[in-house]
Parts: sequence; C-alpha cells; structure tokens
Amino acid sequence: MIHLEKKFGIRVSSEFIDFIEREVLPQTNIAADNFWNGLSRMVRDLTQANKELLEKRTYFQKRIDEWHRSKKETEFNPVEYKKFLYSIGYIVPEKGAFCIKTENVDPEISKIAGPQLVVPIMNARFALNAANARWGSLYDALYGTDAIGPVEKTTAYDLGRGQKVIQWGRRFLDDTFPLTDGSWSEITEITVKDGSLDLSGKQLQLENSFIGYVGNPHQPTCLVLRNNNLHVRIEFDRNSEVGQSDLAGISDIAVESAISTIMDCEDSISAVDASDKIIAYRNWLGLMKGDLTEEVTKGDSAFTRKLNDDFPYCMPCGTTASLKGRSLMLVRNVGHLMTTPTVLDQNGDEVFEGLLDAICTVTIALHDLNREGGNSSAGSVYIVKPKMHGPDEVAFTCRIFELVEEILGLPVNTVKLGIMDEERRTSVNLSECIRAAKSRVVFINTGFLDRTGDEIHTNMQAGPMLRKSDMKTTAWIQAYENRNVQIGLKCGLQGIAQIGKGMWAMPDQMLDMLEQKVQHPLAGANCAWVPSPTAATLHATHYHKINVQQRQDEIMSLAVQSSLDDLLQIPLHLGDELTASEIQSEIENNCQGILGYVVRWVDQGIGCSKVPDIQNIQLMEDRATCRISSQSLSNWLCHNFVDQDLVVKTLKKMAAIVDLQNADDVNYRPMSPNFDTEAFLAAYDLIFSGETQPSGYTEPILHRWRLEHKSKS
Repeated sequence: MIHLEKKFGIRVSSEFIDFIEREVLPQTNIAADNFWNGLSRMVRDLTQANKELLEKRTYFQKRIDEWHRSKKETEFNPVEYKKFLYSIGYIVPEKGAFCIKTENVDPEISKIAGPQLVVPIMNARFALNAANARWGSLYDALYGTDAIGPVEKTTAYDLGRGQKVIQWGRRFLDDTFPLTDGSWSEITEITVKDGSLDLSGKQLQLENSFIGYVGNPHQPTCLVLRNNNLHVRIEFDRNSEVGQSDLAGISDIAVESAISTIMDCEDSISAVDASDKIIAYRNWLGLMKGDLTEEVTKGDSAFTRKLNDDFPYCMPCGTTASLKGRSLMLVRNVGHLMTTPTVLDQNGDEVFEGLLDAICTVTIALHDLNREGGNSSAGSVYIVKPKMHGPDEVAFTCRIFELVEEILGLPVNTVKLGIMDEERRTSVNLSECIRAAKSRVVFINTGFLDRTGDEIHTNMQAGPMLRKSDMKTTAWIQAYENRNVQIGLKCGLQGIAQIGKGMWAMPDQMLDMLEQKVQHPLAGANCAWVPSPTAATLHATHYHKINVQQRQDEIMSLAVQSSLDDLLQIPLHLGDELTASEIQSEIENNCQGILGYVVRWVDQGIGCSKVPDIQNIQLMEDRATCRISSQSLSNWLCHNFVDQDLVVKTLKKMAAIVDLQNADDVNYRPMSPNFDTEAFLAAYDLIFSGETQPSGYTEPILHRWRLEHKSKS
C-alpha cells in the first residue's frame, strides 16, 4: 500500500517526496515548500479546467455518434457532415494570417534538418544511446544491416562485405562532397595546406564544405566537412582492419545523425505508479545534470556508458572549435487524460498526470539551464505534448507551462511546446492550434497510427472501416500529411520550428527505409522519427541528398493547401467485399500485434519493444500501434462485420503463437492454455471494450491491468 504525506492540501507518495527533496531540488534554488505549494496550486487551479476539456471530448463524441446513427439509412453526404461539425464547434473558423513568434530556439530545431529519435526514458541505456546518437558510424550502420545486402551472423570480418561498405561510402562522399574532378575512390593522400584541403591534388567543388581537421595537417586523423548544415567526419587509421584495405586509409565515416531526441515519458513506457514515475524522472534528471551512467556488459567485457563529450577540432584558420557530441533532448509529457496515484488532491482523487509531468520535468531541467555546455544553448526547455484535441487543449497546455514558469521563477516562454498533430480535432484545426501556442511552439509532427486510431474511434458509428494497410492510400491520410507541412509553413515555422513526420516501424529493414524514407525530407519535413541510432545514421544521408529549406521554399511558392474536404473523408469500407481469408488474416494480424505488445507491457512493464508479427518480422510497437489495432477490431465488431466468437477464437489462437515467439524469454508468462492472465484479459478488454474507451485510448485498460499484475507480484 502506498504511504502518503500531506503537502499543502494534497497528499503525496512518501517515496516520491524523498526523491524530489533529496535528488531533484538540491542545486536548483527551489525550496521544498515552494515546490509542493506550487504543485498544490496547479492541482487547485487547473484540475477543473482539465476535467471540462475532457467533458468536451465526450460531448463531441456523443454528438458525432448520434449524427452517424441518424444517417444509417442514407448515403453519406460530406458537405452536410462538414456543416454539422462546424455547427457543434468541432471545427472552428480560422482567423487571419499570422506567423509564430517563438524565440530562443536551439539550432538543432530551428536550423538543422535531420533525423529525430524517440526513446523510452525508463531505460537508461536506451536513453544514453539515443543522446549519444548525435554521431553514428556510417560503416557500422551499413555493415551491420541489410542496407547493402543480407547480414551473415558471424564475428569474423567479411572482407567482401567490407569492400561493399567502402564503395557505398565513396559514393556518398562523391554525391555529398563532389570534387572538382574525379572521385573520392581515387584519393590516396590527404593534407591541409595553408588552410585549404588537398586531396591527392584534387579539391572540393565547394571549398566552404571543409570546416576543419584533427591532428597533423600534413597527415590528419580526421577531416570535418559540412553539407546542408550537417557535419561529416572522415576518420583515418591506416593500422585498422578497414583502413588497411582503403587507398586513403579511411577507417570510418562518422555522420551527424540524431540531431534531436525525444525522451519519452508517454507512449513508449509503462509508468503506472510512483515507483515507475521516479524511474522516468530520475533518468531525465541524470540527462539534465549530465551525469547519467549505466553499467553495460557485452560478452566478457563490461564498461560504463555515459554521455559523450563534445568533439574538438582545428578550423582551417588554425583556431580550435568543437562539435556538439550529444543530441538535443526534448521530453514528452503525458496527455491531458490520465491521472496518477502518485499524488491525490484535497478530495482524495488522483491528480492529472500531465500536471505532475509538467512541473517535474521542468524543475529537473533547471539543472541544465543552470550549467554551461548542457543540453540547451538557448536556455529553453522543450516539452512535446501528445494527444491534444483542438486549440482549447493547446491553450490549456500553454496555461500549464505559464504557471510552471511562474512557480519556478522562469522567464515567460522558457518552456517550449511540441504539438503532436495526431488527433482528428487537432488536424482539422491545425492552424488555430498553432496560433494558440504561437510564442511557444517549436514542433508539429504527424503520427499515422494514433491519428488513424482517432479517425476510427471518432467515426465509429459511421460504418466498418478499411483494413489498416488500406488506410495509407486514402485521400484523408494524404491530405493529413500534406496539410501538416503546408499549414506549418504558412504559419511561419520555417527557420524557427520543426515540421516532422512519423516513425519507421521496421528497425531491421534498413534497405527499405533507405528507399522509402527519403520521401519525408522531399515532403518538406525537417525532421522525421527513426527507431534506433543506426536508423538515424542511415536516414541522415537523406538530408544530405535533399536541401529541406529549398524544398520548403518550393512548397511555399506553390501556395496550395490540401483541402479540408479530403481530410474529412471517412475511410469506410465501401468497395469490393473482402474474402473470408482476407478477413481472417486481418483479425489475426491485429490480435497478434495487440497480444505481443500487451503481454510485455502488463507483465514486464515494457512500454516499447520489437514485437514479431505473424511473419516474424520485427516491428516497433507502442501504445499507438496498440490503439489502431484494437480500434480496428472494435469497429468491425460494432457493425457486425466480424463475429465475436471468431475474434475470441482468433485471440486465443494468436495467444498460443505469441507464447511460442517468446519461448526463450525466461521472464515470460504464457497466456495459453488457460487465457486468464492479466495480459490476456487486458488484450481482450482493449478489443471488446474499445468502443467505449475515451478516444479509443489504450492507457486506462493497460494501467488497470498492469496495476493488478503488480499488486500480485
């Protein structure tokens, strides 16, 4: 049982009080009483407004459900539908043109286009790897993935594969840093003479691409080059295995990779009580103080992982400079829905978790703001806020941040806001959402999975929806992705804020990623999500191929915007009938994905991991993937498109398969043959109670069953 202590009218977990007062507040100049009084004030002043916003969600859902039910016997009329959404206030009229006014933004957000990592903050090793993924070995990324062909599982160096890596690297250098004549593959000697780069008598086409070197200018150990605001380090070591097989002695090409990283307190973690929240906040604290470490064992060796130092080099003029060694870190708070038992209000009710996240993550960030050479050189704290529904909820988030700044004595707008454009009422009102945060916004980002989950739930009563795979080619999803860029540029985000695209979910399929994810910078997005440091390194090569600022200029010059009518098209299944086999395949795919994710979430507290699908392809799964899968099945059940008994039978069948897929995990608890574990029951609830879940979110069910499991452990 949790022990609670009174603090200025609220009751707080004793364990949490100890963490805040002993670990967080020292060296922040924030007294304990001021902190707890501030949190109590937030709970007192903001709880009712939070509740009213959630009630507004319920109101809109009820009205939309009623409208669809009233039109059951008539053909869908998009004009009438849009008029209805305006009439109830679901869509708000757009006001006049404006540009955002956000100030004090770090260049990683405002000036540099590149990959963005998202990592579960509760895993210290993952968090450190992500922060250190500012730099990645291109050779390792190519050699260890399928980017240049299938990977053989051997520890011996494959000379033939190594040569393919070197050839790929030379093509990258030729494309990115072309010479006045010839190719990088012809270079044998590299020197720096009088501040200029000499490459076996050849020069770079763009001399200003060369910005520095390391070591003796007559035989440097590293060259530092720059293209599209991204840096590349060409490293030399003729004694290394790779360097010996290279004419110029190049041993690696280090690529500036994850320019920014979102340390996630939300979808990719499982945090249901005070103990879990402390783990998340403690890792964020270590990152902000710069002292987070993790002991790592690999084979017979053990070492301590810590944050990378900056990289020093000598500029052509002889002056010493440095490159940042770590990714710029943002932190994702939870949304407005969930509450936490960590703190109870004056009535004994759980407080909204988003309020706790806001004051805790910003207080922890004071450690960064108070030191030199930390995360933000601009003196800002970057919070990504997910699952906001419309301009009122964005404005409420700004109100939360303003109160946190007042409590902590920070200048107004120190806390910057990343807007996740992943809920339907946000994407149909995106311009007004940005306006509501025009002095704080540093980020808008699409999310296909959550956005589709909300699309299904919002229009649950309209009819059976398309299969998940068919959603990607619909008019509404294309309009959604295009409008995010077009509206962001119209609102003045270029040169100030990030316009982002979603996750590549197949971390082992890097060749496919190289072929497909180039579409994100081509679309005008100056950041896009990747699932691993290796993926960040490979995706970074796309931002050398594409000058995103030029692409954004081209998009703005067209002065077009995808229509709201397209965005409001409901992805109903209206075409050819699906065969029984196709229906069964879709049920199995959804059930397997839900079970594979939920069993780790509920039983082991793993909020994000690679989960094998039916074909044993490893997919990155988090609550967003679980939401779309569960809502898809709930929708089909709602309209009797599938039989309940068939779904139950399939769920049990897939539970046995998931058990087999996890047979090597010593911590795994099988769901079959009894089908009475908390994990199986949670998966069952997600499907069969999905229609009644707020916005189709998975959190309420997952939290309830995880707490049930922890109570028995």
